[in-house]
Amino acid sequence: MAQRNRRLAVLLAGLGVVTPLSGLHKFYLGQPGWGVLYLLLGLTPIPKVACAIDGVMLLTQSMDDFTQRWGQPVSGSRASDSAAPLDATQVNALGAALRELDALRQEGLISELEFEQKRRQLLGQVA
Repeated sequence: MAQRNRRLAVLLAGLGVVTPLSGLHKFYLGQPGWGVLYLLLGLTPIPKVACAIDGVMLLTQSMDDFTQRWGQPVSGSRASDSAAPLDATQVNALGAALRELDALRQEGLISELEFEQKRRQLLGQVA
């Protein structure tokens, strides 16, 4: 399946700044919960400002970072079908790392964005 297009994501975010349809870029990027929230707040200026910020962040992000964060997952075949089975110690270590990361997020030591990036990076090492 093709990767998500950064230009389209930026265009959809920009569209949210000038139209009441804020949040379409969130649906495109696979975050429907955020998309619904943007639409629900559509009569306030909050989603327009958020769309502008999201658009600038997407535009200034390197292509590698965009692909790593928003790349389309491969569908149709499971990763475990082609990969070697996971060792129990690897699974336990991954679980511990994710719990530590979540604790840092809950304590406010890392942002939600940093948490998600690191979580994806850890899970990407397994796949």
